[in-house]
Amino acid sequence: MTDGNPVDMSESDEDLTSFVPALSARAESVLNAHPRTRDLTADLPRVDTSPLHIALLGPYSAGKSTLIAALLRLPPAEVAELVDAAPKTHEATPYHWNGVTLVDLPGTLSGNDAHSEAARRGMRGADALMIVTTSELPGEAETRAILRTLGADGFADRSVIVVNKMSAENSDREVVLDEIRKRLGPFADRVPVIPTDARDYVDAVNDPELTEEHVELLVAESGIDALTAELRRITAPGVEGVRPKAQAHELIRVLKDAEQRWELGGEELDAARTAKKVEESISRAREAVLDALERESEIVASRIRTAGGRAADGVSEKNGAVPVDIATSVTGELIDARTDFDVRFSSSVWAAFDALVAEYGDAVPEPEAWVNEVDASEATLAAPMESQSPYEQTVREAAEKAAKVGAKKLHEWIGKVADEPEEAAAKIANWLNKTRAGQKVLDAGGKITNGVGKFKPWGKLKATQKVASTAGKVQWAVTAMGPLMDVKSIVQDQSNWQAIKKRRQALRDHFADVALRQRTGLTDLGRQHLSEWVAEVEQSLSGLTKQGTEISLARETALEEIKGLRDEAERLIRPAAD
Repeated sequence: MTDGNPVDMSESDEDLTSFVPALSARAESVLNAHPRTRDLTADLPRVDTSPLHIALLGPYSAGKSTLIAALLRLPPAEVAELVDAAPKTHEATPYHWNGVTLVDLPGTLSGNDAHSEAARRGMRGADALMIVTTSELPGEAETRAILRTLGADGFADRSVIVVNKMSAENSDREVVLDEIRKRLGPFADRVPVIPTDARDYVDAVNDPELTEEHVELLVAESGIDALTAELRRITAPGVEGVRPKAQAHELIRVLKDAEQRWELGGEELDAARTAKKVEESISRAREAVLDALERESEIVASRIRTAGGRAADGVSEKNGAVPVDIATSVTGELIDARTDFDVRFSSSVWAAFDALVAEYGDAVPEPEAWVNEVDASEATLAAPMESQSPYEQTVREAAEKAAKVGAKKLHEWIGKVADEPEEAAAKIANWLNKTRAGQKVLDAGGKITNGVGKFKPWGKLKATQKVASTAGKVQWAVTAMGPLMDVKSIVQDQSNWQAIKKRRQALRDHFADVALRQRTGLTDLGRQHLSEWVAEVEQSLSGLTKQGTEISLARETALEEIKGLRDEAERLIRPAAD
């Protein structure tokens, strides 16, 4: 299972034996990928067939060493040597017993940090625990430590609580045991509690003056035999049954340590926060422009559809033509819709620019001027050319005349700009800037004029470009209105009401199609325009964001991989559903 695929969590203990090392190997690869977590690979569980390790965890003077002496049935001299050694050792001390290894850990809660750290390390390497306390009952700090060990550290089903020194004066066995269970809280029914008195046991078996009957009585009351039986029960599944679960818990602890290594502070945290702040600022700017783009492109489409409906409603029942005044009005509406879109979309981009400048100053590049290059493909509603009757010829001429008269001035303007683009557009720009109304048309974005009759630096060039661009919009409007000039679809019998209805519906359909293509085209081009500017902004602000972005990216990638491994390991040890 080293291919990175998630593990099926309905695994038996036998399966865990292979799954945990495979998961640990994947964790090693993830932790090795960054110096921040690389040294944690030494703590990852490995394939281990050595005897099971049962660690004794408890405070100094709880009698752990005496318990080991009792379990090992040591003679008096060795008992004295073992007991007198504590708490001098700072490291875990192993003892072989009944095919397992008992590990005497330095006392916790003794005020000796080295002892506590050594005990913590020894506990993490244990397959099972003897948590030792005394009849004096654990204090608040000791109780918290026990609950953490059973819960967060995952030892609830691999531990036995040993309440030692139960033969001390004023010790009421049942009262003490009831209180211990109360303090165990949710673990009271999961963890066996064994009352013992290791000193009584050691003294009894080593006192030559006691009768065999007295020895048996004292041994029974000492609880050592009951403890021995409980330890054998816990370890009965053997290495392959107990160790994989212990290793899964240890793997989870290592992965938690790895997550903590990615807690940022100092300059790293400041850099990451700056990168995130810039990212959020750019995102807000982008979303504001996109909202405007969606809104304004739909407004354009709606105005085109409305204009088309007005043209369709105006179709003459006599000759199928669109009256001059309606044709002129529709043409103007199409131009205004495009112009208004350009003004409002540009305004949204500049508003986003101003917002970023307010935060990051001159480092923010100005957006390029918006150029509306979306064209409407010419659509024709013409029927195949056939011989025309004099009546049809008259209708065609009337319709074409109406359309041409309605767009006459617009065509003249287009012609001027087309013949002499720079000169004509410049003259028109100068003329517009001589009046307040003209200045308002030119300077909707606030980047061209500097008062009536005056231009900002580069303003005249921008104004000329704007006039030329608007001329293109007029041409677009005339192209979009092609069907208003096209009467070839009118049937010969104009008295047929169905033909007029068909003509009107055809116009509505045409303008609906134009509206859809305009909305799509404006949205696509607007997104591209915005994307290009945002890319420039990100590049320009990369000096502020590079370090933090790299740290954040590495952190997110590592934490995602670590979390995935943790989830798999936690599913391995999760109790099966009933």
